[in-house]
Amino acid sequence: MRLKALVPALATALAAAVAVTLAPTAAAGPEQAPAARPAAPAGAAAPATFTHPGVVVSRSQLDFVRAKVQAGAQPWKAAHDQMMASSYASLTRAPKPRAIVECGSSSNPNNGCTDERQDAVAAYTQALAWYITRDDRHARKAIEIMDAWSAVIKDHTNSNAPLQTGWAGSSWPRAAEIIKHTYTGGWANSGRFATMLRNVYLPEIINGAATKNGNWELIMTEAALGIAVHLEDRAAYDKAVKTYLGRVPAYIYLSTDGATPKPPPNSSIDTRDEIVKYWQGQSTFADGLSQETCRDFGHTGWGLAAAVHTAETSRIQGADLYPQVSERLRHALGFHTKYENGTAIPSWLCGGTVKPGLGRVTEVGFNALNGRMGISMTNTQIYTEGHRPSGTDNYFVSWETLTHAGNPN
Repeated sequence: MRLKALVPALATALAAAVAVTLAPTAAAGPEQAPAARPAAPAGAAAPATFTHPGVVVSRSQLDFVRAKVQAGAQPWKAAHDQMMASSYASLTRAPKPRAIVECGSSSNPNNGCTDERQDAVAAYTQALAWYITRDDRHARKAIEIMDAWSAVIKDHTNSNAPLQTGWAGSSWPRAAEIIKHTYTGGWANSGRFATMLRNVYLPEIINGAATKNGNWELIMTEAALGIAVHLEDRAAYDKAVKTYLGRVPAYIYLSTDGATPKPPPNSSIDTRDEIVKYWQGQSTFADGLSQETCRDFGHTGWGLAAAVHTAETSRIQGADLYPQVSERLRHALGFHTKYENGTAIPSWLCGGTVKPGLGRVTEVGFNALNGRMGISMTNTQIYTEGHRPSGTDNYFVSWETLTHAGNPN
């Protein structure tokens, strides 16, 4: 695979994305986000001034977590202890960079796929450890890992290249944002790392993957948005938001969509038969059903996690996407956690059989929708609190009980 040329700068205004009409859900609670905070427009969504650190976690969120851990408060202390006991926080961890990361379907062949994903998670883990403990060794270890990869990697190849790039590309900017904007010890090669993100990662993911299962494009879009924040690339940010606002309605069904789900934008999937096939053969639709529900809950969880992460980053950047997607997210989280919590599977859903295993992907969404927006989410609350501390999936979801449990910022 040749390195792809980065997309040219977008026009000042992009075509309007799919609009999502919100319905009232529940009375706002005391931690509701300020009502005056605007939703991002569907076109030029990039902020006039980017906020740093600003990918999934903000400085105020990190300060909240640090204070809780220092006070020994739960569940943050247990989540921090879990993170620090993991191999990702080890100060002896050695990065394993490659010039070419080759990943086929299901990471077979796996030539650097696991190494890259896990090194990206480790860089983020070390960055979090630095911020909470103020132990310079963790900042230097994060830098060591990021520098090792930015000195070597040139491309991703084989059929899973876009998804692999999205997985690793979601974690890298989280780590880089914390280190570059909070560590005062210096990072000499930060520019080289940014060039890596711009030239190796962003071209692989910025154009989306319209005909793939939706978790692909949502993960790729999360990575693109995070990279755009780190690079302060407004054109890439705007394009990622446009892709996101088209994909989320095509991934999570609401009855207001009509008799069938919305088709993925920029694809040839548009007839009912094609949509039913794309939705894993599911022909009965209910609020919160996902395009991958009848595939398995694991891939669905990845899609939902990426959708929430993207909204969380947008909120930090001051152009909040949650108001445009919250109705879909709260239904999807509630729908899937209901069955994870033990509700019997109805015969109309996936032929009466599902593959559970949503994963520990609900913490950020639950905090945003229930904690800050005051939306009642009983099923999601039971599931989330029952799976703390949430740990990491070793792909791109990491330490979210620590960073987002009860975090009002």
